Amino acid sequence: MTMAAAMQGRTAGAPARSKASRIAHVDIVADLGRAEPVWRAFEEPGHFFTPYQRFDLLSPWQRLVGEIEGARPFIVIARDAEQKPLALLPLSLRQSHGVRTACFMGGKHTTFNMGLWNAEFAAQAVLADLDALMAPLREHVDVLALMQQPKQWHDRQNPFALLPRQSSINGCPLLVMQPGGPPASRISNSFRRRLKSKEKKLQALGGYRYHLATTDAEITRLLDWFFRVKPARMAEHKLPNVFADPGVEPFIRSACLSPRGEGRIIDIHALECDDEVIAIFAGVADGQRFSMMFNTYTLSEQARYSPGLILMRNIIDRYGERGYRSLDLGIGSDGYKRMFCKDDEDIFDSFVPLTSRGKLAAMAMSSLNRGKRLVKQNQMLFDLARRLRQAFG
Repeated sequence: MTMAAAMQGRTAGAPARSKASRIAHVDIVADLGRAEPVWRAFEEPGHFFTPYQRFDLLSPWQRLVGEIEGARPFIVIARDAEQKPLALLPLSLRQSHGVRTACFMGGKHTTFNMGLWNAEFAAQAVLADLDALMAPLREHVDVLALMQQPKQWHDRQNPFALLPRQSSINGCPLLVMQPGGPPASRISNSFRRRLKSKEKKLQALGGYRYHLATTDAEITRLLDWFFRVKPARMAEHKLPNVFADPGVEPFIRSACLSPRGEGRIIDIHALECDDEVIAIFAGVADGQRFSMMFNTYTLSEQARYSPGLILMRNIIDRYGERGYRSLDLGIGSDGYKRMFCKDDEDIFDSFVPLTSRGKLAAMAMSSLNRGKRLVKQNQMLFDLARRLRQAFG
């Protein structure tokens, strides 16, 4: 029997030593279609997850990007004795140097990674539950590399925060918003005045406007522009263009066109005039938080007037007025992020060995990430590394 076939049909009982757990069965599913009904049910009220783990975001990533990278679906579904689903882990499985590693789906494109949980179960989860969840995985996985997880989401603890953990390589700047608070509580009046004076130049352009793209035609037009302009911006900063990787463009287009309530799985906000697109920011929203995924701005002279910052102000006010409680601009401490985001999201990595072979791999992964974090934290080392990369890259 092939490994995939074995995974498909397998329902493993929780081990005897974890009797304290509500988890009675763990299913391992290697097919997105089979997992879809349960996965979508986890996106209904009464469940605990981030918008990065929605089926309509991760399934196109897995089909269009993950498969090319050699990652196979490894979806873990935990159930209680009545077969009620308690948790779903959207993982993918990779094999390298004889080590089988399970990671969250989404690769470089998800800022936060988390399981999808029954909210009541997540609030009461203990280590015995995590033990029961992971024990049946040992047959298929050497190490779980669970990176960029939020310690909390909407003031509720991520159950995986109970695992041994270390701070992620990069932090995530965060803007905390007071629902119903005045505009100055989100962005200071002095910063608003500076942006307003810059915006006067843009307001003189015919048809100047800020809007959220709502139609398929608008979304497609803005993405066509993005995929033309972004490579030039990345090259300008001597950065690798992750959007040129195989499968990434169709994945992004699929998620941006997938409907979600009144919006899309990925929403695109834009500043435009009649003659050109000036800037876009795209991200995921869930009613309480907006989280930015990708952005770029015009190559024309209008770039002189900080259109990205002006667009960000519009987005912050839009969500602030709708009662959102937080907003982030993605991983990394770029200068413009600190202009808006004064706090930091607590994010962590866990490397969990499931076999003796996995212990060595987990130690190596943990040490590598600690070293990378140290370099990022030490500005002098980081600048040196960047100069060396530019010299030899």
